[in-house]
Amino acid sequence: MKEEFLHYLWRLKRFDLNNLQTTEGETVQIQNSGEHNQDAGPDFLKARIKIGDTLWAGNVEIHLKSSDWLRHNHQNDRAYDNVILHVVLEEDRPVFRATEERLPCLELRKRIPSKLSKIYLKLLNNEYWIPCQHHFFEVGEITKNLWLDRLLVERLEQKTEAIRLSLAQNQNNWEETFYHFLARNFGVKVNAEPFESLAKSLPLLSLAKHKNNLFQIEALLFGQAGLLEKEFEEAYPNRLKKEYLFLKKKHRLSPISPVAWRFLRLRPANFPTIRIAQFATLIYQSLHLFSKILEARDMGGIEKLFEVKLSDYWLTHYVFDKESVKRNKTLGKNTVHLLLINTIVPFLFLYGKLKGKETFKDKALKLLEEVPPESNSTLSKWKELGMLPKSAYQTQALLQLKNNYCKPKQCLKCAIGNAILKERKGKI
Repeated sequence: MKEEFLHYLWRLKRFDLNNLQTTEGETVQIQNSGEHNQDAGPDFLKARIKIGDTLWAGNVEIHLKSSDWLRHNHQNDRAYDNVILHVVLEEDRPVFRATEERLPCLELRKRIPSKLSKIYLKLLNNEYWIPCQHHFFEVGEITKNLWLDRLLVERLEQKTEAIRLSLAQNQNNWEETFYHFLARNFGVKVNAEPFESLAKSLPLLSLAKHKNNLFQIEALLFGQAGLLEKEFEEAYPNRLKKEYLFLKKKHRLSPISPVAWRFLRLRPANFPTIRIAQFATLIYQSLHLFSKILEARDMGGIEKLFEVKLSDYWLTHYVFDKESVKRNKTLGKNTVHLLLINTIVPFLFLYGKLKGKETFKDKALKLLEEVPPESNSTLSKWKELGMLPKSAYQTQALLQLKNNYCKPKQCLKCAIGNAILKERKGKI
């Protein structure tokens, strides 16, 4: 059994409440079990508990064994001076305050419903894809949908934390920060790191000085990517190289290492050379891209911003010095949707939150509802369990559920797990 199960029992009062007594025989009446503390310090704060004839207001600490109080060195931590009740599965030894007064202890070992304990242990110890796999179907749709709504917001809060930190480092420059994150997601997973390093090595302000010249923007990006260092046979890459060497001195730039880029096992359309060419064109077309996204009325308006037409050289090439069949290499809808999910939506959500403008948070959520559902192995498994998402709003929530609750078996913190523990009558 884990300590978190005792937290669950105490928080929801899911144990035998009849004739509660401390281990010394004093009566216990729980008027308020307290606020669950997710930070350092006692487990429950601001509780109100009557012990004997005295009504106490203070904190509650929970352990599997009472000796854990000493093992965790709480006796020397002033944060625990206001603990009014020690709730344990088993009192294996008495615990005393610094004043040498014995700390009141409530033992739950014989008060936990056996059926509830068995259900929890089976959820905790099975090896199914999700712990509640065989009983997921029994939970009502309203419970599932409300929980997915909450998980989607939780996922956005987590995604925006990195943006918030980067914003602080960039003196709250939204355009520069957006440029960094957009670059990272342009690189797909395999080239995310070098793409982000490329953007950070080349300030948006430097690119802005050449906003009317696509060739110079390409030269700066390919040069900073370290992809113009070798000798070329064709004229175009040699021209880019010559231009970059001039711009490199002008802007005092240092390129990143080219060894970071990965081409193996990638479709040619995802080669970093094509992605950089597309990124260059996007910057050329919309230098202040985040501002334009804020102004866009709907997903169609945003998709239009990502309609890029590459320079002639890239219509017949995937890499330098190797000609291929002529083909338009636009950003596919799937790519744009991934950029929406992973970059645009989190930025809009955080912008609305920090600026106190709910319209942008609503816009972010609405965009997710308009984006088609993602497809991957995790979401295929959810479909087998009867979850048929209609949009990225739901797929993002399902990914959050699997990764943050099902994998680590946080059933007690999950609304679906709680519903099963509350309503399940038979065996799991």
